[in-house]
Amino acid sequence: MKQGLHPENYRFVVFKDMSNGDAFLGKSTANSKETIKWEDGNEYPVIKLEISSTSHPFFTGKNMLVDTAGRIDKFKKKYAKK
Repeated sequence: MKQGLHPENYRFVVFKDMSNGDAFLGKSTANSKETIKWEDGNEYPVIKLEISSTSHPFFTGKNMLVDTAGRIDKFKKKYAKK
């Protein structure tokens, strides 16, 4: 395997699903300016996700519409009959 191919600065971060508020702790190299106090009492950087396995219909078995950015409203406004 090639040396120096993978980043070395992995750290613990909290991934937060913005559609349902679920959060989980994992490792990442992604940068974040926001932090959150986790269940263990420590503060970790937060990476915000639009959708995760806790809200995706494939994993939940439910058909639910996730509209975090107001895409449907933007579409209706743009193409509304005048």
